[in-house]
Amino acid sequence: YKLISSASPFELRDRVVANPALIGQTVSFDFLADDDVDLYFTGVPATARKLEANGTARPAGGRKHGKKITVSFQPGTLRAGLELVRQALAKQADVIEHQALAQKRAAATMTTRLQTVSDEAERKELLARQQKYETRYQLLTGKVSDLRKRAAGSGGPESLDADLPSLFLAINGGVIRVTQIEPDRISGKVVLPLNALAEAKTGKWSLLAVSTPENNRKINDNQIIWLEQLESEGRIKSRFNWHFFTSADAAEPEEAGILGGLLGTFWTMLVTFLLSFPVGVAAALYLEEFAPKNPYTQFLEITINNLAAVPSIVFGLLGLAVFVNYFGLPYSSSLVGGIVLSLMTLPTVIIASRAAIRAVPPSIREAALGIGASKMQTTFQHVLPLAMPGIMTGSIIGMAQALGETAPLLMIGMVAFIVDPPTAVTDAASSLPVLIYLWADRAEVAFDQRTAAAILVLLFFLVLMNGLAILLRKRFERRW
Repeated sequence: YKLISSASPFELRDRVVANPALIGQTVSFDFLADDDVDLYFTGVPATARKLEANGTARPAGGRKHGKKITVSFQPGTLRAGLELVRQALAKQADVIEHQALAQKRAAATMTTRLQTVSDEAERKELLARQQKYETRYQLLTGKVSDLRKRAAGSGGPESLDADLPSLFLAINGGVIRVTQIEPDRISGKVVLPLNALAEAKTGKWSLLAVSTPENNRKINDNQIIWLEQLESEGRIKSRFNWHFFTSADAAEPEEAGILGGLLGTFWTMLVTFLLSFPVGVAAALYLEEFAPKNPYTQFLEITINNLAAVPSIVFGLLGLAVFVNYFGLPYSSSLVGGIVLSLMTLPTVIIASRAAIRAVPPSIREAALGIGASKMQTTFQHVLPLAMPGIMTGSIIGMAQALGETAPLLMIGMVAFIVDPPTAVTDAASSLPVLIYLWADRAEVAFDQRTAAAILVLLFFLVLMNGLAILLRKRFERRW
């Protein structure tokens, strides 16, 4: 049962509830594989590979599940498998030798300290620690010597444990998990029953090896055998993971998706745009077309330019202190996130809008005023439409910058684990950048793949928004 997702029983329940007519029938369903299974088929940490196998194999013993069995070969047939085991033994010896040297250095340190210690109690403690380190050194040295001898063996049997590579023999429709190997013989236990104990010629049997020891992976030997058998029967399928786009965050990697992050990002960006765009354009129009040139407006311009350089986390602290704690807006909501990001985006929109308005030739204004248009009519009917392509370009770039922000959203609580996708701006939500941050910090290796996929989705939207800005500029740009 650990080969399929832990959510499979609930998925089956939902299907039966949706269609009670299934009760009493025999129906086949496809379920998501467990994340460890998915990692196994992507080569993390290792997959089973075939070793060189020639000659005739002669099994003897039991052929049913769990029975002990011995298979004989011509001399030297199993040389590749035996060499793989001895290489692993040599690596083990190197690791343990490094540990032994560390114990030796610790014992030498205790010896040095004993020469300067006068207190009898402290001296006894140091002697005890020195003896402990020396005992460990001797024990580890003995293990190293034993492993070196086994690694340089001249053909004796080697017992396989969970700290050595795993070997499997596929023969006569069954699979044997090898527990002992010699150059011309293996012993093991039957995991998948054999059809018969008949001899198998070259090509009718194969020796599989997994170089990663069983203790260093989450998929055990029996599960690997079952998975290889299921794959050979065509019962394991690889499909495009639409589930990744249609489900929200989950504790299990195979169930986790980005729908919650996408919807949270949508609501947050909607609030950001509705606040920053009209306010930013209005502020730019006022400063360029209506504001008098005095110390007040100069101070305002300097403040806007400085706000564009303020670190984003400062805006997050502002949102937490003012909008959440003081005004009591919903914590961890897209509403607060949108307000915070709009404050951060506002300087960019104002600066870009002012540049676009300033680029409109004065002759446009003079012509409008000359035929009797008011200042307001000139601004909104002539200047603003001509400056709008540049305003939209700057606003989209500012929104793209806000799309990738994480720090301010973390400060207002959008880092929470959200299972249900938000349906309104006041619902608890997360965002795509925050979801990437959360997944990158989780311990399961399978979340690394989800993190990479979510990053690709975020990059797609960033490229799309920047491409849209360039397209608008090329399409509506006017040269005066």
